[in-house]
Amino acid sequence: MTSGGIRRSFTAAAALALASFGSVALAAPGPWQLNMARGASTWSQVPYHLNNIALGVCTVIGVLVFGAMFVAMFRFRKSRGAVAEKWSHNTTVEVIWTTIPVLILITLAYLATGGLTSWADTTGSQMTVKVTGYQWKWRYDYVDYMGKSIDKVGFMSKLDSQSDQTRQLGSGLDPFAVKVGDESTYLLNVDKPLVVPVDTKIRFVITSGDVIHSWWVPATGWKIDAIPGIINAAWANFTAPGTYRGQCAELCGQDHGFMPIVVVVKSKADFAKWLAEQEAHSAAPAAAPQTAQVAAPAVAKQG
Repeated sequence: MTSGGIRRSFTAAAALALASFGSVALAAPGPWQLNMARGASTWSQVPYHLNNIALGVCTVIGVLVFGAMFVAMFRFRKSRGAVAEKWSHNTTVEVIWTTIPVLILITLAYLATGGLTSWADTTGSQMTVKVTGYQWKWRYDYVDYMGKSIDKVGFMSKLDSQSDQTRQLGSGLDPFAVKVGDESTYLLNVDKPLVVPVDTKIRFVITSGDVIHSWWVPATGWKIDAIPGIINAAWANFTAPGTYRGQCAELCGQDHGFMPIVVVVKSKADFAKWLAEQEAHSAAPAAAPQTAQVAAPAVAKQG
């Protein structure tokens, strides 16, 4: 192939790649979809920046390696009369190209280790939530909040009824019609979301009641496996109220794709009100049998 042919082929390939990536970017529902999400917690910025650093390092290495390769292929090819060198090795070059990658890996490992240790440090948590995975739903139990234990506040969270009806074979329902406001929520909404307060360090203890699941909410910046018989822990401190969605990230069975996660972050005042309502609701059934026992003798006396 002539140099002109090679140049035209390279230009065509570059244009095709640009068109392909460009179409993906245009199809993205939000800006920077091809990158990691920045997240909505204090720690989520750590993996975001680590990912960008690693991507930058890989990009520079790729440009240098492929650049040198293409220069060697096009400039020093046989058709241009290039003659191969006879030397077999160069100690200086080998030391350089061994030392530099080792230093790069050590730097990346140091940064990643610092990020992981800060993510796993749940000391000083102001709230604890137990998350248990089941096929194919999640259970949330509130353990404590601001130093006070929480009694009997917990519930199952599963796929919302609208998405569940739409996903059935032969339902004839339109998945694009499943929305909350203007947001498409097909297979991404639940009947009972996890409700937590803003600006609070929340410790999540995560396990499973049957098979391995994975609790993943991109806004936290992390995901963690839910394993039967093992308690994993991580923390998150949400910086802004809102609704944050996630999914099970571990193939856990035939309905794995129908196991969404929704976290609703409220202001501290609104969360305190919600928690009081939940505690009152959980205490209400305990009073019903006592009322029945008191009423029973009266009915018998009238008879």
